[in-house]
Amino acid sequence: MKLRILLPTEVVVDEEVHKVVAEAVNGSFCLLENHVDFVAALVPGILSFETDAGETYMAVDEGILVKVGHEVFVSTRNAVRGPELGPLRRTIKEQFEVMDEREKTTRSATARIEAGFVRRFLEFQERG
Repeated sequence: MKLRILLPTEVVVDEEVHKVVAEAVNGSFCLLENHVDFVAALVPGILSFETDAGETYMAVDEGILVKVGHEVFVSTRNAVRGPELGPLRRTIKEQFEVMDEREKTTRSATARIEAGFVRRFLEFQERG
C-alpha cells in the first residue's frame, strides 16, 4: 500500500509499505494492506511503517490518518524521522510540547485582542 505523510509545506513520506502502526486517542492500531477503509485522529506519538528495507519510525504531531483502498494518508503539523525510538520520544516531548505552549500563548493573545475589539465596538455603538 502507498503511505503519504503530509505536512502543511511538504510531503515527508511517499513510499510503498506493508504495515503502518500509529497512535490514536483510544490507543495504538495497525493497518495492513487489506484493512478496511479507516479514519483516525492521531495524537502526538510514534508512527512506524514497514517497507522491504525494514521498519522506519517517525515522531508525529497530532493529525489525521485516512486509509482509502490501498492508500494511507497522514496529515500532521510536524513529523520527524529517526532511526531509534528513544530520541524520537524526546523529540515529541521537546518540540511538540513547546509548540503547544506557543499555541496557548498565541491563543491567549488573540483572545485579548478580540475582547478589546468587542469592547471598543460596543463603546462606539453606545456613542452613536
